[in-house]
Amino acid sequence: MSAWKKHEVFEKNSFILLVGILVMVAIGGLVEIAPLFYLKSTIEKTEGMRPYTPLELAGRNIYIREGCYTCHSQMVRPMRDELERYGHYSLAAESMFDHPFQWGSKRTGPDLARVGNKYSDDWHVEHLIDPRSVVPASIMPGYPFLAENKLNGRDIQAELSVNTIIGVPYTDEQIESAATDLLGQAMPDTDAAYEFEERWPTATIRDFDGNPGEVTEMDALVAYLQVLGTMVDFSIYDNKANAR
Repeated sequence: MSAWKKHEVFEKNSFILLVGILVMVAIGGLVEIAPLFYLKSTIEKTEGMRPYTPLELAGRNIYIREGCYTCHSQMVRPMRDELERYGHYSLAAESMFDHPFQWGSKRTGPDLARVGNKYSDDWHVEHLIDPRSVVPASIMPGYPFLAENKLNGRDIQAELSVNTIIGVPYTDEQIESAATDLLGQAMPDTDAAYEFEERWPTATIRDFDGNPGEVTEMDALVAYLQVLGTMVDFSIYDNKANAR
């Protein structure tokens, strides 16, 4: 029987074709899934990664609440045009503390995976209040109310506690001090800021929204945006690649 004739068996008998499909899918599934049962972690540990501070986590919640993910992805693909525009491609470890992750696939606006420290806090504040004041062609809606809404930290301690259940390594001290640290990160030169620095030595402390009188939702969202893509030193990976 020729190769074509052997193939005819599957073409003419739907039941045999179905069984063949199931067998091939099962084999492919085993090859991809079986290793996960004995690998301790599928994410390579990356130096510099840390969990979000209470203020950054609150900003991330606002980012999700306002639907920012529907227009902005947070994943740089390993393609030349993306690397030239956004920088180093995204690493799995960069999303290890994101629940859920914000990779996305639609870009009405630019990808934000590397937006941290790309613009000043003032730029972000103006952009969020009136996008067209800094980007004339922008179709993004404005969010001026963020600068007026006082940040509500009522549930932040519980949120950090829940995150530990799904693997985020917050310490007991960080959880107990979450409400204080939420304010301390945005209030430089205060006792709360000094205490925050002891628990979060690599995090930035400053008045993100330019309003020292209170901590607002604008503080939280800008703090979150300014940390995106800043935790990993990508020069390490570039040097490794050049050494090969």
